[in-house]
Amino acid sequence: MSHKKWIVADADKEKASVLSEKLNIDPFLAFLLVSRGIDNELCASDFLSDSCVCTSPYSLKDMDKAVERITLALESDQKICIYGDYDCDGVTSTALLYSFFESIGADVIYYIPNRLTDGYGMNFGAIDYIKSQDVDLIVTVDNGISSFDEADYIYSLGMELIVTDHHQIGDRLPRAYAVVNPHREDNDIDFRDFAGVGVAFKLACAIDGGDVEEMIALYADLVAIGTIGDIVPLVSENRGLVRAGLELINMNVREGINALRIAAGNDDRELTATDVAFQLCPRINAAGRMDHAKKAVELLISEDYNDAKFKAQQLNDNNIYRHEVETDIIDAIHSKIAEEPALVEDRVIIIDGRNFHHGVIGIVASNIVSAYGKPAMIIGVDDDGEGTGSARSIDGFNIYDAIASCSDMLTHFGGHPLAAGFGIREEDIPQFRKKINEFAKANYPVMPPETLHIDCKLSPFYLDTDLVDNLKVLEPYGAKNPEAVFGLFNVELVNVTPIGDGKHIRIEVQKKGRKFKVVKFKTSVDEFAYKQGDFIDLAVKVSKNIFKGKYYLSIRAVDIRKSKIDDDIYFNQKSDYELFKLGMNNKTEMYPTREIFAVIYKFLKKNNGWQYSFDDLYFALEQRVPYGTLKFAIEAFEQAGLLVVNNDKIILKQVTEKAVLENTQVMITLKGRLNIE
Repeated sequence: MSHKKWIVADADKEKASVLSEKLNIDPFLAFLLVSRGIDNELCASDFLSDSCVCTSPYSLKDMDKAVERITLALESDQKICIYGDYDCDGVTSTALLYSFFESIGADVIYYIPNRLTDGYGMNFGAIDYIKSQDVDLIVTVDNGISSFDEADYIYSLGMELIVTDHHQIGDRLPRAYAVVNPHREDNDIDFRDFAGVGVAFKLACAIDGGDVEEMIALYADLVAIGTIGDIVPLVSENRGLVRAGLELINMNVREGINALRIAAGNDDRELTATDVAFQLCPRINAAGRMDHAKKAVELLISEDYNDAKFKAQQLNDNNIYRHEVETDIIDAIHSKIAEEPALVEDRVIIIDGRNFHHGVIGIVASNIVSAYGKPAMIIGVDDDGEGTGSARSIDGFNIYDAIASCSDMLTHFGGHPLAAGFGIREEDIPQFRKKINEFAKANYPVMPPETLHIDCKLSPFYLDTDLVDNLKVLEPYGAKNPEAVFGLFNVELVNVTPIGDGKHIRIEVQKKGRKFKVVKFKTSVDEFAYKQGDFIDLAVKVSKNIFKGKYYLSIRAVDIRKSKIDDDIYFNQKSDYELFKLGMNNKTEMYPTREIFAVIYKFLKKNNGWQYSFDDLYFALEQRVPYGTLKFAIEAFEQAGLLVVNNDKIILKQVTEKAVLENTQVMITLKGRLNIE
């Protein structure tokens, strides 16, 4: 994992005290609300309310026209096609609107594009197929806002179009009878960050024209899953809809969702928004990634228990296969990095591979971002040399702008600042890699750091199940309302134990006589850079587990680092090194002196090399050696034959002759550049 900058929220304690008194809530809870910007009585009351208040669907521009055209289709027995998408939001949007249209007697079918053959959004082949089914009206959900040519084609075939979408709008709208999108500037609304399924729900409510409470009772579960899956902010109406949807999910009112939770191994415990995000959404998405998303729609609209059970197992199998393919690609990428370490030294990491599965390369790109703290692009190249790329970024680096700067060598591209996709010919990838990194150098000479936001510092004596109970009112968690993260600083490491077949660890720590255990997932004992007696800082989340009828506190580490480190020093030194490599500064501090060489080599001898990351080595040396100086020193040691660096691991070599570090190429280059005699 890359080193993150910890940012501890700074809440106004006086405001928190006033809020606690006025609303009669726990002072600690009030402090957390204020730290998240919910710092007045009205906002806090709205946030904590159990009610689900929905604004009128007619506040959305063109909603009246959409209802008018659909009503005409119903009265005239015209055939309607719901045109969806293959991700969780598109699937739930399709299932919701299809189920609703069926319930009111519409002649309706649905179409979900194939991720691998159709790509995202509307396409001409799909439109031809829909026309062949004697469709009169196409209603999109979660797509269509940028389908300009396809919209014209629909009308050329004698059909009509209604677009419902939630993606950002460009400088024009597609041809359509109605375009319903919360991001239209002419909407009469305050909150705009609905998922596609939220917009579909609004349309259903407008057509129904009746009791919104009844519509919530019928469809809030689908709205919740799609909203959580699309990672839109869980605030305002989204928060109320998701809360209502979670109640339905836990009441097992829909056969398909109940079957899916059982297939995921959770048939009795109450599901939270976090559970939905990590158990249900990935399985729905897996259908579109590895097979066809229509299977997920079929599951969600199924009313037969045995049928739903069978389809849920299919989605579960897709998800297992997705994990296997993802692991294979990650292993292949690590092998590439071992052969060519310079790949991850670039400011933007770009790695291509033959037949990397297009359905998982986005997930793999996220994995690489997490590992290296840099924007990453993974490109799968087919046997014809056609490449499909998926990009993920870090806050502060606009990956869409970076890709757009290379549009002349791409077959297509699209996305937003943190995620994007593109097509490219295999022979153009080396030049693409060069040009993207030139863009990064010119526009981001200092790369933005990855950050971890911590709600507050916490004493270990506050760690109990009462804390978890007090936090429950913050749920449902999601975008813009994340699960609370607490900082436990300067605790002593007592013990480390492998769990989960060695894939994870449980550490025991203590402070001021209080001992407690913390789980760190996806970290093995061999990857854990700390030993008994070390003092470390923990960023943790808390929850409750039940065992034999009794509740126990569960503490999960989000991040672990050595105590008393200075983030500002680290990131400033890392930036100095990056700028030095780019030729944009000439700081003499980069030059390793004999004393610095001695400090580093003595440490490596004592530890028999180093088996952890470079950042771990930097912090283990207690920031006594500047980041860039350490980089150049390790390079000099390797060139002098004193050690070998292999995937960040440093292996000391047996030497019989004295090495002259000053004669290594890196030291000669540094001397010349810095005018050192």
